[in-house]
Amino acid sequence: MNTQDTQNVRYRTANPYENTIGYSRAVRRGNHIFVSGTTAIDPKTGIIPPDSSAYDQAVLAMTEICKAVEALGGRKEDVVRVRMYVTKRGDFEGVARAMKETFGTVQPAATGLVGIQFVSSDMKVEIEADAVVL
Repeated sequence: MNTQDTQNVRYRTANPYENTIGYSRAVRRGNHIFVSGTTAIDPKTGIIPPDSSAYDQAVLAMTEICKAVEALGGRKEDVVRVRMYVTKRGDFEGVARAMKETFGTVQPAATGLVGIQFVSSDMKVEIEADAVVL
């Protein structure tokens, strides 16, 4: 769902944290799109898929990020920066693989941080992204 005020267009999903905390999945201002930290929470059920690996969670999160960018008029190729937060060092390789599979030749600037604690112990990865639509 998209909403708009005088300067921003917001994209929201059914993710329960968006309503509880009061934020948008993504916001577009001008030609910039900012995608909030995105995890593998299923927007319909509100849960992380059971027994999912960090790779699986990263693929789901990056899929949601691409949906958000597209919903606000951008394309995957417009993503210029990605931030990946991972709980365990051993999981980072899978997250990096998901990034390469998702963004391939786009090659956005990227940051990876390990040792993060999330609001749910089921979360293994959270990813943010910024895009510039030309």
